[in-house]
Amino acid sequence: MNTKTKIREVTENKKAFLDLLLLADEQEDMIDRYLKRGRMFVLEDESGKVFGECVVTDEGGGVLEIKNIATSPEVHGKGYGRTLIQYVENAFSGKFSVLQVGTGDSPLTVPFYEKCGFTRYHVEKDFFTKNYDHPIIEAGVQLVDMVYLRKKI
Repeated sequence: MNTKTKIREVTENKKAFLDLLLLADEQEDMIDRYLKRGRMFVLEDESGKVFGECVVTDEGGGVLEIKNIATSPEVHGKGYGRTLIQYVENAFSGKFSVLQVGTGDSPLTVPFYEKCGFTRYHVEKDFFTKNYDHPIIEAGVQLVDMVYLRKKI
């Protein structure tokens, strides 16, 4: 991460970052299910421009879940998503034992999480077709099942 960037927690007006949130979860009512109870962290430059966000929730039993993580398209592939995950791991190490993420079975997202040290844990069949009011397409693939990945923290 560039020394001229920082990560800070957002505790109010989380919807101000809706454009970024929608990059990772394209249906606003689904975001509403976790945003209020989640803790939100944003990655910004020295001018205050935000170009990454991560929302995590306490799922009980020592499990912390990444519900939403996104970076602006202009910074994709520059390590900022991985930086946000590492920040969350460090911030919650000792408070949680497992970091979990649920994502579509996509050739874009699953390999990213695997490179960050996550391994496949569980599949929730038909999650996207049951919970979204339209087909979710990523990298030309319609998302159907939710793939959960985990790592110890």
